[in-house]
Amino acid sequence: MQAFEEQRPRLFAIAYRLLGSASEAEDAVQDTFLRWHAADPQTVRSPAGWLAKVLTNLCLTRLTSARARRETYPGPWLPEPVLTAQSALGPLDRAELRESVSLAFLLLLERLTPPQRAVFVLREAFDYSYREIAQILDLAEANCQQLYRRARLQVAKDRPRFPRRSQASRERGHRIAEEFLAAARSGDLAALETLLAADVVAWADGGGKAVAARRPVHGGPRVARYLAGWMSREVPGVRFVVTEVNGQPGILGAVGEQLLFAALLSLAGGQVTAVHTVVNPDKLAFLTRQLM
Repeated sequence: MQAFEEQRPRLFAIAYRLLGSASEAEDAVQDTFLRWHAADPQTVRSPAGWLAKVLTNLCLTRLTSARARRETYPGPWLPEPVLTAQSALGPLDRAELRESVSLAFLLLLERLTPPQRAVFVLREAFDYSYREIAQILDLAEANCQQLYRRARLQVAKDRPRFPRRSQASRERGHRIAEEFLAAARSGDLAALETLLAADVVAWADGGGKAVAARRPVHGGPRVARYLAGWMSREVPGVRFVVTEVNGQPGILGAVGEQLLFAALLSLAGGQVTAVHTVVNPDKLAFLTRQLM
């Protein structure tokens, strides 16, 4: 039991990056525990390696079915947001690690095949060697190297510029998020537009369970009107919190213990380049538990 509990945080961090879903990551970790509990300890030489192998392959199975479900998802699909100030996704002390959990980056990973995603995540975010990855996936090392090269090329082709974020820039991002919230809440379109890049895009994920735009909104003026339109509405008892979510500035809105939305801001050059807002209540459940 102790060996599993020592690995639990790492297992969740891996599963979340593979699945983009905190709830599914928790289920995958629990399924891994059940297999660990049923295994013969005498046959396990390396608990960490054994658990990583079982978890990764469970996630690959889940990814295959998830891709089919997301093809019929109502409106844009976004990953589940997770508070990162509590280190729920492991150490984020390097810019590359912070980037690996941003919503924009997780969306890029959705374009990879499940094996490509597994190799890329294990290699990039967790520094597994090709030999270790080959053992986890039951593939040849050469095959893993090829999968990694293809995944890296795909990600490099599609990725926007992710700025390196020092502590100073993180503090600046927090201030921008506060200014963003103040402008949107007051309906100050002029102030809001100054914070938005000209080609900013806003996505919203309601999952058919909450009101949300079914298509992305493009351009500073349209995004400003769209955001101010719903963030300036008076909701009795609503409170807002600016915090770090998925390694980036985030704004949370809640009434009592009910979390209404999580809006994540992507920044570059001191401006907001993308806004990802999750209002699907199912996708806010994990974040709500983190706040309690």
